[in-house]
Formats: sequence, C-alpha cells, structure tokens
Amino acid sequence: MLKYVTGSALAAMMLLTAGNAQAFCGFYVAQADAKLFNKASKVVVAYQNKGLNDHDTAITMASDYQGDPREFAVVVPVPTFIERKQIGVVEIATIDHLDAYTAPRLVEYRDGDPCYKPPDRGYPITAMSAPAMAKAGMAMPDRYRGVTVEARYDVAEYDVSILSAKESDGLSNWLTDNGYKLPDGAPAVLGSYIKQGMRFFIAKVNLDRMKDMGHGFLRPLQVRYHSLKFMIPIRLGTLNANGPQDLIAYILSPRGRVEATNYQTVALPTGSNVPLYVKQDFGAFYKAMFERAVARKDMKAVFLEYGWDMAWCDPCAADPLKNSELVELGARWIESDDAAVFKGRGPGSVYVTRLHARYDAQHFPEDLMLQETPNRENFQGRYVLNHPWQGQADCEAGDRYYDSLPDRFSREAETLADLTGWDKAAIGARMEETGQSFTSKRPSGLGTFFKRLIE
Repeated sequence: MLKYVTGSALAAMMLLTAGNAQAFCGFYVAQADAKLFNKASKVVVAYQNKGLNDHDTAITMASDYQGDPREFAVVVPVPTFIERKQIGVVEIATIDHLDAYTAPRLVEYRDGDPCYKPPDRGYPITAMSAPAMAKAGMAMPDRYRGVTVEARYDVAEYDVSILSAKESDGLSNWLTDNGYKLPDGAPAVLGSYIKQGMRFFIAKVNLDRMKDMGHGFLRPLQVRYHSLKFMIPIRLGTLNANGPQDLIAYILSPRGRVEATNYQTVALPTGSNVPLYVKQDFGAFYKAMFERAVARKDMKAVFLEYGWDMAWCDPCAADPLKNSELVELGARWIESDDAAVFKGRGPGSVYVTRLHARYDAQHFPEDLMLQETPNRENFQGRYVLNHPWQGQADCEAGDRYYDSLPDRFSREAETLADLTGWDKAAIGARMEETGQSFTSKRPSGLGTFFKRLIE
C-alpha cells in the first residue's frame, strides 16, 4: 500500500479535494518528534533579511496527509508573483532529519558513589550522537470575474497554477469549476487575502508524471520569494479542520531566534527531573505535558521547543544537518559542504528555531506573523532521568545520600504531576514499581556509617 505524505493539512495552506472528494552533558535516550501528534503539519521556513527592502523567504510544506493522490490539492496564499525557478520539491527525509535534530528529548544521568566524591548530576556520557507560462491576463468568463491565471508550471509530480483575484466569489467559482471542493467559510478567508494583494499558489498531483518518476509518495513542495511579509498563513488550514491542529515550524535564519509577533511566544518547561519510568512512555509524557501547557495559555500561545546554532548541539538527538541539506531547505546564504570543509567552517551561520502551536479558528483568528531577533541563546525541550547510586556507600555521606532519596523522588512525582496533570498517587505507585520508593531504603537495614559505630 502506498503512503502519500506531504502538504495536506498544512497550517500554511488549505487542503482541497479534487473530484469527489546552557551545555548539557548526558546520554540522549528518547525524542518527541512530530509523529507524536495527529493532524500535525510541518513547515520549514528559511528567512534572510538582507536589507531594508530585501528579504528572502523559502517555505517548505509537509504534513500528515495520507490517501489517494488524485484527491490531493493545495492552495497557499503568497505575497508576490511566483516564477517557475522559485518552486521546487524537497526530499521528505531532509525534513525528517531536521525534525529529529530539533525534537524535545529525554536525557539520562547516573549518580556517582557518594563516598567517592560529592553527589553531582552524574558522569558525563558521550551524546549519541507548465512547461511554459500561460499568458497573463487571459480572458475569463463572468463567473470568474477578477481572476487571472498568471502562470502554469510543471513541477515534478505537481501541476502548479499561480492566480491573482479581485473578488472572492470569482476565485471560489474558478476553484469549484476546476474540481476543487471548498470547505465552508472559504470565500470569506480568501477575500481577506485578496484585500492584502496576495496571490494564490495552487498545486494538484499529476498522476502520469508521478508514475513516470517512480515515486510512491508525494514530496514536500517548496516556494521561494522576496517579500517584507514574514509570516505563515494558517487561517486557510482551519477551514478543513475537524478540531484543533498542530503546527510545527522549523525556522532557519542567519541572525537568531524567531518569535511570533501577534501571539505570545512561550518557552516550554525544560530541564525538569522526572521519574525513571517516563523512559518507557516518553511519548505519552510529552503529549500530556504539551497539552497542559496549551491549556494553561488557553490555546493562545506559540511554544518554543528548540533554539540553537546549527553548528553544534548537546546532547544531539540526531546527527547535525549537512550544509547541503540546509541549502535544500532554503538556507541559500551558506556555502556548500565542500566549500565549508575547504575553508574549515561548518554551518555556523544558521540558527534554527522550532515553534509548536496547537490552533483552531477561534483561538488563532490571525495568520502567524514572525520576527527575527538577535537572541542566539541556546534552548531545548529537555527532560532528565537521574538514576540513583546502586552500590554500597560506606560513609556518613552515603547515609545522608540514601536518606535524601525519598524527598528527591517525591519532588520528581510532584514535578511530573504539575507538568502533565497526572494523579500524584498513581505516579507514586508507578515509581514504587520501578524502585523509586518514597520511604528510605539503604543497601542494608542500618546506615553503614552508623552500623560501624555500633560495632
């Protein structure tokens, strides 16, 4: 069975149906990638502000669409006319690599012997690492009044049209008569983009070319343009939605962290110690933690999950991306891999920001407007397992250490309950099952130091 992945419910577009339808030393052990979330769309935005009126943007669109490719179609509002050379496809593996690299992660530490040296965070362990353009201004029936097909292109397995419009009724009629099924509310949203002078990038699958190319899946589409608008248009995506959707945006820039300007940008809780059993169910933990954070902000915030210079990571949830992959994703201001190696440089001029939003039309009535900042501070969603020392501790410090563990475990339970909303008693029971008791337990009945005193 073929699996068709890319570009469907993407927050930056509207899916239509055609036809009928600080440095961290530790051991990385798990990641919370985009696959955890249903109805999740992935967007990579590469943005470079080269001067007052010279801004370059590349948007690469992927999502969780699965189904008959004959029913795949997409409409994306774009701020300017798009030429053929500004459109391309990207390998899904490149986006998956970026997703894995920036995913929130679980890391693991082990306490040292309390009698050998004071307890610390554990011994550092090495990180795991159209053939031709259609004539502009072509005549349209009155039913399509105000609609101009400015260009048609063949792009890999897609047929792409670039449209402009002066009124939403004409555009809606054109889309409907060309086999697109519009969701309720589309004319009003389309009209708002028309008022902004935006054009419409429309893509459908060409089954014959797809077959000739031998692909069993739809690759992500990339659109590049020059515009002062730094945004991700999400409102069209809400028209398809049967409930809230997740948008995960990976934003590459040469300057620093990217934030939303019209919604609050909030850093997710990070650095917390959690019970050891979370290792077996990190996905459930992260989903519950994210959902609680969303609820606390009444689904009106965008969450920072990762922010880091692409030149390095600690710990790394995946190998760093090559320069060639970053260029493929739109970061064309950097050099090729060969040039960087020759000059002894890596991809240090790329800062990656990972933003995660859960949204619907009620809570996110506006498109996501962005701004680049000079902030290059490192941030990652990172959650810590701290294994207790399991050997003998034949000293007074060892007795103090074992006496302190119940309080430590209790704090971990409270932290987990606060992060997720899970019941603390149920958390405690799970911890007891995995050896994290809220009552004092030493290797022997008496503390070894005091046992020596009695003898």
